[in-house]
Amino acid sequence: MSHVSPDRLRIAVVLAGGIGSRFWPVSTPERPKQLLPLGGPRPLIADAVERATALVGADNVRIVAGQELLTPFRQVLPEVSEQQFMLETVARSTGPALTWAAWEIERDNPGATMISLHADHVIAPLDGLRETVGRAARAAEERCALVCIGAEPDRPETGYGYIELGEPREDLVWTARRFEEKPALETARRYCGSGRHLWNTGIFVWRAADLLTAIGRWTPEIQGALPRLEAGDVPAFFAEVESLSIDVGVLERADCVEVVRATFAWDDVGSWNALSRTREADTAGNVLIGDTNAVESSGNVVWAEDGRVVLFGVEGLVVVCSGQRTLVTSREAAPDLKRLLERLRIGED
Repeated sequence: MSHVSPDRLRIAVVLAGGIGSRFWPVSTPERPKQLLPLGGPRPLIADAVERATALVGADNVRIVAGQELLTPFRQVLPEVSEQQFMLETVARSTGPALTWAAWEIERDNPGATMISLHADHVIAPLDGLRETVGRAARAAEERCALVCIGAEPDRPETGYGYIELGEPREDLVWTARRFEEKPALETARRYCGSGRHLWNTGIFVWRAADLLTAIGRWTPEIQGALPRLEAGDVPAFFAEVESLSIDVGVLERADCVEVVRATFAWDDVGSWNALSRTREADTAGNVLIGDTNAVESSGNVVWAEDGRVVLFGVEGLVVVCSGQRTLVTSREAAPDLKRLLERLRIGED
């Protein structure tokens, strides 16, 4: 069933690019984390498309990803037609990707509302997502607002972005006063429970035309390349624009941004630690996936794709076996795997 307002089409755009390097060695360019069952038994991308379909109907879902992911995505998403994929010629972050999506949506469906979702989130319940997105869509359609969805922090997470709430607009809706990306631990502790700061979920709702207007006003890094889209030359557009997030390029600069508090639970599956929240643990707090055993061990995350992994007398570890690679690290260090990969590449050079 399509949840569409009687007078305005709503189209969901699922951002499915990126590799997910914090899930090395399982996540690779050929099999990024969107194809991994990190939130449950199915690949993350399958859950994301199911949510998008519940919001807008199957025909109104678009998936933005790199050309190289079309084949593996089609294998896990047989219900999605090839025409629903928007294939980037080069990755330029969320700013250019969402600008292109808005351009295509407004060209084909003038006045349509756009719901931007990510392929690597875990969200429940679906009814809460429907309710929150519906409230955000009404704000976007009635006030031409660019609307962010914020989640109530339940821990001092330094890997997320935060939104400081401004003036109230209506029930569960405020203006956005300030954005802050990945604050220091003490700052994150202060934000947690303040009642004035929400996690920036990266779920956005706006009329496609309003986003394009904001790009023209606030984002010269992208605005100058819009004639390429007018000319139908998408590769030239991506070649010309800078890599820029939509948060930095538009939301931190615009004066028409609002925030809706989520009525659902949200998790950005950003590192191996997230599995302790998204997958079931044993009585000692171990998350064990694959052929694994944990004896006199607690609070570990183990992922075994090849061979057997046995833990004995340890706690707080992340152990990952995939192919010819085995990663052993602490839960504390797991979010910093990008730094490890940089070191490994230097060693290979």
